[in-house]
Amino acid sequence: MTGFLKRLFGGGSKPLEYEKAKELAAHPDPGVRAEIAERTDIKAEILYFLAEDSDPEVRRKVAANAHAPAQANLLLAADQNDAVRRDLAAKISRLAPGLSAHEQDRLRRVTYEALEVLARDQIPKVRQILAEALKDVANAPPDVIRRLARDAELVVAGPILQHSPVLTDEDLLEVIAANPIPGALSAISRRSVVNVRVCDAIAATEDVDAIAVLLGNSSAQIREETLDRLADRAADIEAWHKPFTERPQLSPKTAQKLARFIAANLLQALAARKDLGEEAAAAVAAVVARRIDEIETAAEPKGVSDEAALTAKVRGMKAAGQLSETTLDTALSSNDTNFVIVALSELSGLSQRVIRKVVETQSAKGIVAVSWKAEMSAAFSVQLQTKLLHLPVSKVLAAKAGDHPLSIDEMEWQLEFFGSQG
Repeated sequence: MTGFLKRLFGGGSKPLEYEKAKELAAHPDPGVRAEIAERTDIKAEILYFLAEDSDPEVRRKVAANAHAPAQANLLLAADQNDAVRRDLAAKISRLAPGLSAHEQDRLRRVTYEALEVLARDQIPKVRQILAEALKDVANAPPDVIRRLARDAELVVAGPILQHSPVLTDEDLLEVIAANPIPGALSAISRRSVVNVRVCDAIAATEDVDAIAVLLGNSSAQIREETLDRLADRAADIEAWHKPFTERPQLSPKTAQKLARFIAANLLQALAARKDLGEEAAAAVAAVVARRIDEIETAAEPKGVSDEAALTAKVRGMKAAGQLSETTLDTALSSNDTNFVIVALSELSGLSQRVIRKVVETQSAKGIVAVSWKAEMSAAFSVQLQTKLLHLPVSKVLAAKAGDHPLSIDEMEWQLEFFGSQG
């Protein structure tokens, strides 16, 4: 006992008689009523009475009291005070396991109804408390779990989607098909077990981040055919490269595809894999050796100071079909700006002066136009903006569904504009 009750009873733990408790529950001092509200030896009807108290601190004490009656919980679930509902959510989530929507026992049914009200609460923090408390509970109410999994806030839906054992594959597939909130698919991709059908559904989406997480999840059961289809899309999606090469199993076909475009620092790891078989390993090694030779060839012009010699070198590489996006990306990673400018000039037919002007002015629109003229992909124009122009992410013109972010007329205007500059 504390405060008023401690003074009243001399610091002992003597239970309050019903009439005395009833009297104190109506005491004009809210501090006294709050002390009554948190006691565990108070009759249910008194706690229910206090659940309607005018002071939010008194109602909070009732909300947190494990001995409060189910009817008080249901009443407080709709309380106007956010803190009251948060405290109630923390308590009632401990009562949730085993509850169902079809309870025969009236009190359990009322408790379930209070839980449902909290799961629909307008304050995300209340719903988040429920989600965090129920995410690992195997016998949590399925209807409540499914509601939380579809929540509009990731702090609520995320823990449930990532951890809840209550969610079935059918539940997860419904979430995936319903155009969920950003981050929801990544949460599913992080589950301790992601079964084949769920993997296929995520892989079929356009959610690059979620697929990167899925590839990095060693327990995700991704089919060989699915991995192969993702490899076809992966050339311009750098975020997939490292997790792809670290997958527990890769087919020879997929490994050879990866070898054609992944960065140099990943090539050796790919070539060293033990799961490919001798024949496949040899084929991958051959691709890797060819790529390394291309990379070394691309790097050579860095030391060439004579502009004519550099131009001749680049033209020779173009004639040999060696001026690929991968070659240019390698040069970008080495900060070989001169090589990239000369290569873009040769590929686009634009003068080096025009391209240098675009680089000097750090024109995002200009470099998109140059990339288009050089017949580079929209994704590679993003690489040019970040690695050649060194633009911050906020100023980068992102590709739109695989297409350049500017219209053809806009890109042609950009080229005319820079071509006219002295």
